[in-house]
Amino acid sequence: MSVAAEQMTGAAKSRWSGYQALMGPVVLVMILAMIVVPLPPVLLDVLFTFNITFALLVLFAAFYTRKPLDFSAFPTVLLIATLLRLALNVAAARVILLHGYRGDQAAGVVIESFGRFVVGGNYVVGIVVFAILVIINFVVITKGSTRIAEVTARFSLDAMPGKQMAIDADLNAGIINQEQAKRRREVVAAESDFYGSMDGASKFVRGDAVAAILIIMINLVGGLVVGVFQHGMSLSNAAHTYTLLSIGDGLVAQIPSLVISIAAGILVSRGGEDAEMGHLVSKQLFIGNRHGLLVTAIILGVTGIIPGMPHWAFLIYALLTSALWFVLNGQHRRAILEAAAPTTPLPSQDAADAVIDTRILRPVEAIGLAIGYQIIPMMQADGELQKRLNLLRRRISESAGFLLPAIHVHDDLTLRPGGYRIEIHGVEEARGEIHADLLLAVSSGADVPPIEGIHALDPVYGASAYWIGRERSDDAELLGYTVIDAPTVVTTHLHEVLQQHMAEVFGLRQTQELLDLAGQRDGKLLEAVVPRIATAPKLAKVFRELVMEKVSLRDMPAILESLAEDGREGMHTGQMVEVIRRRLGRQIVQSVAPEDGAQSGLVQTAVLGQNLEQVLITAVQTAQGAGTQPALEPSVLLHLSQSVRQAAKNMEGQSIQPLLMVRDAIRYPLSVWLRSAGLFVPVIAFSEMPGDRQVKSVMEIN
Repeated sequence: MSVAAEQMTGAAKSRWSGYQALMGPVVLVMILAMIVVPLPPVLLDVLFTFNITFALLVLFAAFYTRKPLDFSAFPTVLLIATLLRLALNVAAARVILLHGYRGDQAAGVVIESFGRFVVGGNYVVGIVVFAILVIINFVVITKGSTRIAEVTARFSLDAMPGKQMAIDADLNAGIINQEQAKRRREVVAAESDFYGSMDGASKFVRGDAVAAILIIMINLVGGLVVGVFQHGMSLSNAAHTYTLLSIGDGLVAQIPSLVISIAAGILVSRGGEDAEMGHLVSKQLFIGNRHGLLVTAIILGVTGIIPGMPHWAFLIYALLTSALWFVLNGQHRRAILEAAAPTTPLPSQDAADAVIDTRILRPVEAIGLAIGYQIIPMMQADGELQKRLNLLRRRISESAGFLLPAIHVHDDLTLRPGGYRIEIHGVEEARGEIHADLLLAVSSGADVPPIEGIHALDPVYGASAYWIGRERSDDAELLGYTVIDAPTVVTTHLHEVLQQHMAEVFGLRQTQELLDLAGQRDGKLLEAVVPRIATAPKLAKVFRELVMEKVSLRDMPAILESLAEDGREGMHTGQMVEVIRRRLGRQIVQSVAPEDGAQSGLVQTAVLGQNLEQVLITAVQTAQGAGTQPALEPSVLLHLSQSVRQAAKNMEGQSIQPLLMVRDAIRYPLSVWLRSAGLFVPVIAFSEMPGDRQVKSVMEIN
């Protein structure tokens, strides 16, 4: 039974959707028909009444709208309402000129009623009232609404790049996700489109006001000609009859036009607060303006007792304003007392001991930055340090190939005013101190003369430096110092720490984000790897090893393809890492030995001596036969690390990027051994070297 009911509901919704699609064409055809086909007076009454009803609906829709974008169809509605009024004017003009000689009701009861009741049957008064309505609509409301829409559209377009950058900054900072950023961008674009449309649509209302003046003048002149020369009416009788009909037609069309103009003014003059207009007005004009009410009541009371003034009028409004102030002030006092009074009884000591401050149990963040109180202003919405941190996170995420966890900044009163502390998973990894209003001049060598300032050490590299005033920046650069500002010091220090601990901030969450993104792009490829080859936790270990070796994860399709093609179930982490590295060989070599100038394509590396290489191969083969992880004797590992460290130092002395090339079988174990000894020298396998790159051995390690 419920299934049948759901089917019937779905069918009804489908039919209603079809009817909605037909409403637009039907309304346009009806408007065109009113221009071409003569209409009887009864139908004119119905259509004029519908026009007034439609204008009131639009007015209250704009009044109760919480945000202008909630009524984004208003420019289209404005166009349709204008076309409807003009079509009714044309139809009414046709009826007035054809049948106006019959009397005041020749064009229908509505026009006759507006011509007699609203202006008292006096066509001179009617002309004056009509002119006043047109002036109010054209000069005051429509002109103001058009100007507001024009300025708002211009400001919205000018502010769009800044709003887009703010959205990107929030996305990079981890405040919002991709879906929220997409919705915000759509809102920004829709806002600019709406105010641009309102700027153009307001011209319709201005044109409608001008057309109303011309139409009534044409009706007056045409009516006199038709009445006097075609129907033999006297000049005074024709003037009286056709003037009242024309004025009635103008009023019955101009009043809805005025209502629509008011709706447009309300919509474009809305502020940025999300609330209905009635709530905003009552809150800001009365509830939030209690002192203004009191001052107004006093002024009205004083004015009411001045001799010669209308006493009762001013005193009545003084009493009403005072009563309103008394009520609102009493509500405000009660609200303050309720907020100050304890809502629950004081707990016992045992209950108090059970209450734990959540700040004490603050979750441990992957990346934390504790700052002193002098650095807090730099972390405001437009603070320079906040911008630098967002940019740093974005750049690291782009190079590493995964979204870096958000950098959580918090103040710490235990730090010095300009001190900061960098934490990885709640553990302090580095700290430093800056002077927010000074610049840091870092010495570039031992022969640089001292400079006047506060002597310090560069917190990143430990070089000698001085904190100097901004006015001495040029002098310091002429002496050979590198001058950087305080936010750059903090972000550079944080960047170096993150480069050393990148693998520690990479976890299962980042792995799942990468897999979700890969699944959106190519779900079949993801299904071929997860969980057939490895589960997500296993891939997290593999990806962490790659991050530790500074291999970017940007090319996730290639990574998954390598596992789908060459991977198999039961492979250990090292084997999967090697499978992926072989596929990413060109990318890896390019990152450690970029091609440049005359040395394009040449890769200078260190290699292992034959004896040392044989020792390592034997250790790997022994471990494989025993089914254990490869291991070296402590003495061998010590000599190995010392030899590699000396080789790296010699290569740096020759301005060569340290790089070690070995056989495939020992690449991963050797990389693990060197990292365990605190050495992070890039180790690549022969199979990872692209065929178009030349290799030159500049050093042999024995």
